Amino acid sequence: MKKRYLSSVLTALLAVSLLGGPLAYHADARPGQGSSMGSRGSRTWSAPPPTRTSPYGAAPMDRSITPRSGPSGYGAQAPYGQSMGAQAMRPRHPFLTGLAGGLLGAGLFGLLSGHGIMGGVHSFFGFIGLLFQIALIVWVVMWLVRRFSGNRASGNNFGFSNGSANAGPPLSTPRPAAQQSSDLAINAADYQAFQQTLLDIQNAWNQQNIPAMQQMATPEMVSYFNQQLATLAAQGARNVVSDVHFIQGDLAEAWQEAGMDYASVAMRYSLIDLTTNATGQVLQGSSTEPVTITELWTFTRPSRGGRWLLSAIQQTSGN
Repeated sequence: MKKRYLSSVLTALLAVSLLGGPLAYHADARPGQGSSMGSRGSRTWSAPPPTRTSPYGAAPMDRSITPRSGPSGYGAQAPYGQSMGAQAMRPRHPFLTGLAGGLLGAGLFGLLSGHGIMGGVHSFFGFIGLLFQIALIVWVVMWLVRRFSGNRASGNNFGFSNGSANAGPPLSTPRPAAQQSSDLAINAADYQAFQQTLLDIQNAWNQQNIPAMQQMATPEMVSYFNQQLATLAAQGARNVVSDVHFIQGDLAEAWQEAGMDYASVAMRYSLIDLTTNATGQVLQGSSTEPVTITELWTFTRPSRGGRWLLSAIQQTSGN
């Protein structure tokens, strides 16, 4: 009796799994399927810096051929899970905070207690001294604010211009050389290449064109795309992406190592993401309502020159 009951249960579970198999498609069926995968050289397991496009940074890698025990070479960068907190809790500037706070605290305490530079407010000259001390403290604090706020402003991220990628080349401004995270300079032509690769990979994915992907992504990324497309096909499903529009993006970091250039770029774009079965029935998504995606794409090329290839896709944190 127990064996018969167990056999019935197993048969029912098998039937449910077979029926549910074709519908067990990935929730995000676009290229990468909403996961984080690929390699960023020695920085694969370190968090890219936050940007205006991705203020909360990137999620850790789910899949990579780079071992975790590999060389980091990334001592100044916070590990995953710490970059957001460090940015949020960091004062505007430690020197400004400490010195200005000390001047205000000591100066105002001295003034309020009547022990200023010129003996308090017990005489006419004491009153003049009070005004002088107030003016002096205000001037020093304003000078410090201008000095260090100006330094911080020069480090802002510059990125792609807003608008559709199909409307023409973006007006891109690279970071000033003194503010770049490494010695690799990224120019407007590079930004245009990143944007175009985003569009080309979506198109190749839509056509299930693996040879085309091999011309614009690393072998590692092509293998992931191939596996994802094969899984969809085995489930009797197909993902169709269309109407891809670039919205905005900016550089997270760019560097050189081991004869290779790397650039991690935060990019926001919209697209129609539709998954259907073999008969055309919609399984997920909409043919009319676009979705907006924000991801960090890392590109690599030989330092001697050549085409940028996609080497990693990472999802943003905090979403």
